[in-house]
Amino acid sequence: SSRGVCNPVVWTDPPEEDPALKKQGLQEMERMPLANENKTMSANLKYLSLGILVFQTTSLVLTMRYSRTLKEEGPRYLSSTAVVIAELLKIMACILLVYKDNKCSLRALNRVLHDEILNKPMETLKLAIPSGIYTLQNNLLYVALSNLDAATYQVTYQLKILTTALFSVSMLSKKLGVYQWLSLLILMTGVAFVQWPSDSQELDSKELSAGSQFVGLMAVLTACFSSGFAGVYFEKILKETKQSVWIRNIQLGFFGSIFGLMAVYIYDGELVSKNGFFQGYNQLTWIVVALQALGGLVVAAVIKYADNILKGFATSLSIILSTLISYFWLQDFVPTSVFFLGAILVITATFLYGYDPKPAGNLTKA
Repeated sequence: SSRGVCNPVVWTDPPEEDPALKKQGLQEMERMPLANENKTMSANLKYLSLGILVFQTTSLVLTMRYSRTLKEEGPRYLSSTAVVIAELLKIMACILLVYKDNKCSLRALNRVLHDEILNKPMETLKLAIPSGIYTLQNNLLYVALSNLDAATYQVTYQLKILTTALFSVSMLSKKLGVYQWLSLLILMTGVAFVQWPSDSQELDSKELSAGSQFVGLMAVLTACFSSGFAGVYFEKILKETKQSVWIRNIQLGFFGSIFGLMAVYIYDGELVSKNGFFQGYNQLTWIVVALQALGGLVVAAVIKYADNILKGFATSLSIILSTLISYFWLQDFVPTSVFFLGAILVITATFLYGYDPKPAGNLTKA
């Protein structure tokens, strides 16, 4: 019988790892927690900016409504002056943000402002149009909230989605999908339901000392058109040039304060010369002004960190909160079943407009 030959076991050293590959592997391992950290931070920023947007939208509408209907001794504050102060606050906030972006260097800030604003007069002048419209819109919102309750105003003001969509199609040649057109149809139906007069409104309209429902409605509708046009025009300018959003907001604020001061002189010149620019101002007025100044900056942050669907979610939350606070705290609004139906339709339309259906499967291009 033949004996099996046992092969000797040869021990070999493992192949030496390429130092470059080893370094790359270590770098990737180090990068993984950083990537996760960045993802978490981005998600946190997204929800933080959204939370601030819900807070800003709801609190601005409610405090503005409260400040315009509050019965106080002495003259009431002039909304035209509040618009000017809000613009000036916005400019100051944007200058601080540009200063921060330039590593807190005053020399760099001075150079950026000089190069981007003073040395480009034609670029700066382009913003005179949206700025004038925004100033008109801000004044109209005070008129609207002097005549409409916060909940009705909030829902009706969502018609700006419709005007923005129509101006986007005509000015930016945007293509809207089936869902978006459907959402605009639902939106119009919802707003019509919200504006549907009820028996209690007929009784309330006799008591409305601040003004009539019709004036409020006209102010909101005009504000919706001006908001849609100015927003799309501003977007067109932002896409055509590479200037930062903060620089653009400084330019907007500059023209906004000039147009605002013209409005103060034309409409409230006599009252200002009689009782002063800051007549009727109190803590509540300053809160309203600060919230209005914050608005534009919050929207800029939301555009940067969040998407349309989350923005719609914030709007919907804001409508619900405004309705509840109008009913329980301001007590100037009694919701009807028709109002609730309209509000649900508007909220649905807001979500549907931001809905982006994912294509089923990987479609190969021909």
